[in-house]
Amino acid sequence: MEDGDALRRAGARRPCGGSRGAFGDGALRDDAISPAPACHTPWWLPGGHTQTIIPARWIATPEVPYRRERWDTPDGDFLDIDHACDADASPDAPVLVLFHGLEGDSSSHYARVLMDGCRRRGWRGIVVHFRGCGGEDNRHARAYHSGDSAEIAWVLDRVAGTWPAAPRFAVGISLGGNALAKWCGEQGAAAAPTVRACAAISAPFDLAAGGAALEHGFNRVYTHMFLRTLIPKALRKVRRFPGLADAQRIRRCRTIREFDDAFTAPVHGFRGVEDYWHRSSAKPWLRHVAVPFLALNAANDPFVPAVSLPRSMDVAPCVAIDQPEQGGHVGFYAVAPDPWHFRTRTFAFLQAYR
Repeated sequence: MEDGDALRRAGARRPCGGSRGAFGDGALRDDAISPAPACHTPWWLPGGHTQTIIPARWIATPEVPYRRERWDTPDGDFLDIDHACDADASPDAPVLVLFHGLEGDSSSHYARVLMDGCRRRGWRGIVVHFRGCGGEDNRHARAYHSGDSAEIAWVLDRVAGTWPAAPRFAVGISLGGNALAKWCGEQGAAAAPTVRACAAISAPFDLAAGGAALEHGFNRVYTHMFLRTLIPKALRKVRRFPGLADAQRIRRCRTIREFDDAFTAPVHGFRGVEDYWHRSSAKPWLRHVAVPFLALNAANDPFVPAVSLPRSMDVAPCVAIDQPEQGGHVGFYAVAPDPWHFRTRTFAFLQAYR
């Protein structure tokens, strides 16, 4: 695998299709990609598992006061939106839209860290809760999934219509990062009027590789954690919508593969788990991205095998690949000045396009 520095050098100054009018010369800007800050993890966080678990569970994160708003969707459902800024913030303040990871929400450590970063910079921070993730079951049978680029599109279009004068950015975490990257690739140059730049943190761009990784060894602990909330939510939907899925199969699920095959795939129109993972993986779409896009993945991420990570030959010229050796899955806890490396890296990239 190419190291992070080589990958960053490979992306520098290459044209960014469809963005020339918005970003001057249409290239990844030097201040966005070089020099990229290194992720120096402390000695007491050895390995991908500790770098994943301890930042998420045991390191204090900022308290962020949220203001909740409910957005009705075009299909008669709703999304809960948490705003990390005052309602009277300037209409031209930069907007950062955050799409969370599997079973995440605005209280997730990464959401608090990034929203705190928005508040410090005077940005408007928005955490979008996927359907059923805001603390209340959504109205419809459908839920959310890794390839739900249609939901991304609707949200970002509404954000653009609400704050047309503001520089707009989007960040996706893990599952949300895959969905965001898929949307960017599908839209190509058409994404430029909606967002100036995007970032995906610890996104599993190859869903089959990520799903398989969660079936082995210590990773089964993460699987159990996810299924502890996914299964009850799915069973509630089956009770509300008889015939939606097989409740007995859902109860027997012990892996993400089994859950996606029993519930996620059939509920969202896929033929099965393999069809769902194949059609929803963003990796093939990275070639078609036409706005500046940061893909930040640690090489020791337990959820995302290093061999599945995109290489420079797999992505469009305006995709900046950053793959530090350390960081875990959405951990990236580092030695000062800012211990949250993913925040430092993300804002350094996005601010270049403000």
